Amino acid sequence: MDSPSLDKPGLLERLSAFLTHEPENRNELLAQLHAAHERALLDADALSIIEGALQMADCEVRDVMVPRARMSVIHVSEGLDSIAAIAVKTGHSRFPVVEGDKDDVIGILLAKDLLRYFAGARDDFNIRERLRPAVFIPESKRLNVLLREFRLSHDHMAIVVDEYGGVAGLVTIEDVLEQIVGEIEDEFDVDDSDNILPDHGGRYRVKATTSIDDFNAAFATTFSDDEVDTIGGLLIHRLGRLPRRGEVVVLDDWRVLVARADSRRIHSLLVERVASDA
Repeated sequence: MDSPSLDKPGLLERLSAFLTHEPENRNELLAQLHAAHERALLDADALSIIEGALQMADCEVRDVMVPRARMSVIHVSEGLDSIAAIAVKTGHSRFPVVEGDKDDVIGILLAKDLLRYFAGARDDFNIRERLRPAVFIPESKRLNVLLREFRLSHDHMAIVVDEYGGVAGLVTIEDVLEQIVGEIEDEFDVDDSDNILPDHGGRYRVKATTSIDDFNAAFATTFSDDEVDTIGGLLIHRLGRLPRRGEVVVLDDWRVLVARADSRRIHSLLVERVASDA
């Protein structure tokens, strides 16, 4: 009896046979990968992951970070019960600890460090003694560089600072990995009812499922909802295809960057007004 493993080539063999012409740049490589997907040599998930990995070099930390206004922080003067309540409410595993305002981050508190106290060792809890060092990075750091640094340092969170040294937001290793594998959700994720939120530097973070009416009301635009209902649908309609992560589309006076997307849908956008030439 013939062995199926000998008769049927594997994925790598099929791809190698297909990619007979060595691509000279990334665009050619992506074109060949899309052609491979159309010939069923790659499934949609595999294509999305490869695209995400390739496009990471074009994305900066500012494109994926949690903006300052949405950071969940703990004040060093807060009592243990208050800290525990914040941990339970948010479901986060790490928290920046501040002394004063959000520009004065003095360290990172891990939620698991609260367990010893509540598990029975009811000694005095000194939050300063529990803090891990905070890592500070610029907004302009490339995601592929940050991921490599996260892997080497074993850090899972970094504080993002602007050009003036102020805290602009935070970024986690999950935020970076989502650019490769798509949205990662767990049992603590909630559906934030705010579809449009201010981001750093005059930009806005917009869910792709935001209705055209809500987008028009927020940005004083007049896009029609006769053919599509959402801003994500409008992008797809304008392009005639599903945009990729990191792709930029100009809609009238607004520059729209696709912050998160996979091979099936758009998740979130970064919207900012186009600078006037005058």
